[in-house]
Amino acid sequence: MPRKYRILLAIVVVVAALGWNQWQRHRPAADDDTGRAAGPAKPATAVPVSRRSYGSLVFEPCALSVPTGASIEAQCTTLQVPEDAAAPKGRAIALNIAWLPAKEESNAAEDPVFFLAGGPGQSAVQSYPQLDPAFAELRKRRHVVLVDQRGTGKSNPLNCSVSDGGLEHEDDLATTLALTETCRDTLSKKADLRLYTTTEAVRDLDAVRTALGVDAINLVGVSYGTRVAQQYAMRHPQHTRSIVLDSVVPNTLVLGNIFARNLDDALALQFGQCQRDATCREKLGDPRGELDTLLQTLRRDPPQVRYRDAATGELAQTRLQASQVAGLVRMYAYMPTVATLLPVLIHEANQGRYESLTALIHMLYGQLEDAMAVGMQFSVVCSEDGDRIAASASDAGTVLGNMLTDFMAAQCKVWPRGQVPDDFHRPLATPVPALVLEGEYDPVTPPHYGEEVAATLPNGRLLVLRGQGHNVIGAGCMPKLFAQFVEKTDAKALDARCLDSLAYAQPFTSYNGWNP
Repeated sequence: MPRKYRILLAIVVVVAALGWNQWQRHRPAADDDTGRAAGPAKPATAVPVSRRSYGSLVFEPCALSVPTGASIEAQCTTLQVPEDAAAPKGRAIALNIAWLPAKEESNAAEDPVFFLAGGPGQSAVQSYPQLDPAFAELRKRRHVVLVDQRGTGKSNPLNCSVSDGGLEHEDDLATTLALTETCRDTLSKKADLRLYTTTEAVRDLDAVRTALGVDAINLVGVSYGTRVAQQYAMRHPQHTRSIVLDSVVPNTLVLGNIFARNLDDALALQFGQCQRDATCREKLGDPRGELDTLLQTLRRDPPQVRYRDAATGELAQTRLQASQVAGLVRMYAYMPTVATLLPVLIHEANQGRYESLTALIHMLYGQLEDAMAVGMQFSVVCSEDGDRIAASASDAGTVLGNMLTDFMAAQCKVWPRGQVPDDFHRPLATPVPALVLEGEYDPVTPPHYGEEVAATLPNGRLLVLRGQGHNVIGAGCMPKLFAQFVEKTDAKALDARCLDSLAYAQPFTSYNGWNP
């Protein structure tokens, strides 16, 4: 394999290993469907050695996989909850639950930590292992509980495809709508799609808390998971000990409207690193100007490209579309360390060499649909934001433009919608201790979102991490600070000066890396 392809593949491996949420597809090493919900707690002597009780739930050993191929020992079970709370004798959902016992279990705190995954559409059980190193200090004295939100993972997953199996027609709205309707009709046979919203998920989380027999829990949400955490704290403040909001989505936000402008703002910061580096500027020019040129070229005449498929090693041919490049740029921008390669890829493509860019697009797009439960994502977004999703004239000149917004608005018109509380989009205003985290270069949830949320949290504090992107809980000394906060629930007392050592990623000037 040529050296530059080895480097490109290594970059992608780094993305997965560092927990880039949009590309997670890992499954538990063992499919432990044998875990089950139990009735009243039994005496410890009645439970076999291989099984353990936590409250009224009985768990069995399982293993959660990590990108390195190793595994994390855990305990797994399920809890039956009604799909419709108003019809408790109707269809039930088996919530998939994993419990990671505290390392110092004899000295464990009574209040566990619940990790809430992003998306919407990700599985907490599947996505947590890549973040486990960030929880190492916290796990010394606290249990960690993972609940696959209804519609994700193994909690009656709402998985389907809204693409035709290829990428050449992904910007065809008519085709996408037809596939969305097929997805809707297929999933409706096993689920009432109106009942897979954040509000229903919050009810499930409290059912798990009750079953575990604990009075208060600590919530750690990442991205969309921060919406779940805020909604839980609104509905159950008496049971919320603390909240950590990593890459926060304000309650006031309309999810379908956030992508284009936030990406452009983040690219200005990330590409600015190249502009400030003399060698990068000389070799690669202005990355944003180069990107605009490339997108214009592809919109005018999408080229046929022969490339080597990274999965099979075989040569393949496809037409490269501007929307594909825009999508790849968006995904890479989630992690600035990986985004440092973008100026090289864009500059090479502008010289008529499209092979590397095309190979990466097809490799990464092939993984994306496996990472998200698309049906659950539609149920959440369409129910909670669908009426307010609208194109903006100010987004017309951005990298993404209004295509994502237009498509989502159209898809929501054909998707069943559930009810949300009247105060759903009201800012969270609570004395619950809160730690709010943002990455300076986040292309989805920029720092001003954190400022908005922290403004109504009197016992909250915002930390903006220098040069970081989306999902920052594992950056630098953040795991130590995060553990200290959950232990003492005093965000304002944290000594966060250790974050000053975070460095900006140096821009690549070639496939060999950055300029020494």
